[in-house]
Amino acid sequence: MLDAETDTERNVMEHPERLVVVVLFDRVDLLDVTGPAEVFSLLHRELDRPSGYRVLLAAETPDPVTTSAGVRVLPDITFEDLAGTPIDSLVVPGAVTVGANREIVARCDPAVVETVRKLAGQARRVASVCVGAHLLAAAGLLDGKRATTHWSTARQLAADHPGVTVDADPIFIRDGSVWTGAGLSACLDLALALVADDFGPGPASRVARQLVMFLRRPGGQSQFSVGIEPASATRRVDELRQYIAAHLADALTVTELAARVHLTDRQITRVFKAELGMTPAAYVEHARVEAARQRLETTDDTLSRIAGTCGFGTVSTLTRAFRRTVNTTPGEYRERFRVEPA
Repeated sequence: MLDAETDTERNVMEHPERLVVVVLFDRVDLLDVTGPAEVFSLLHRELDRPSGYRVLLAAETPDPVTTSAGVRVLPDITFEDLAGTPIDSLVVPGAVTVGANREIVARCDPAVVETVRKLAGQARRVASVCVGAHLLAAAGLLDGKRATTHWSTARQLAADHPGVTVDADPIFIRDGSVWTGAGLSACLDLALALVADDFGPGPASRVARQLVMFLRRPGGQSQFSVGIEPASATRRVDELRQYIAAHLADALTVTELAARVHLTDRQITRVFKAELGMTPAAYVEHARVEAARQRLETTDDTLSRIAGTCGFGTVSTLTRAFRRTVNTTPGEYRERFRVEPA
């Protein structure tokens, strides 16, 4: 029997390229355009055959479009030429301006909104990048749906469009055939999620490696999630971090960790504070919470099983740790951030 990845890749060979249209307009955020396009293009290399996506940059005219970075981008096609063309994925980037009080404000040109509304009617799937969610909302595509955007414009999105359930925490949200992504680098996570949805986790993971991304973050991952593995100055602390990650269910006492690197309890505490900004005990708890968060987001494991696997022992201990570090309960966290299967 073929494994899932082989099945997926065989299925890809039997289907033509999927047409992805990226909307261009004046002062559009450059990374919103190039980030997803790079992810889609890398899939060709990983599948080692001319299958995957065909990406077209579309604009009002064939003239170069000046992005927010000042870099000019040449469209592949005009909106008029796309009329009536079936689109697999419509990708809508965003643009911002700075308000009177230096606040970031999402721009919504009425002409662009109308274009998005028309093209969305030709598309199987629509995805906004960063503040592109404001364009989807203005086009009526987010009414009654849950959506995210860059945290800096989330209040604006909620105020302008009360019919949209705005959640500024996740890095991307899928609600039916509409996907919304958070800010800047989250465009890569969103695009990788689209690849995984279309072609399976194997090709998506290989593209992530090409991008030198440690892993593909699930949509429920918080925009404000702080990595628990900052760079450290010494190999012994790196080794301890790897050991902790691989043995979360063990006791992991300070004495045990100190003994592994031939230090006293007092010495290892000083080293952890100097290199990681926290005590060994605090680091262990943060590592366990992070592991529990990923299981809550991506599995149906019971809280009791997650507590045991991640080293908390009991559900009550798990709950107390979540309240300290995430300011919610495990059950509430799962309800909010569970990544629904396709």
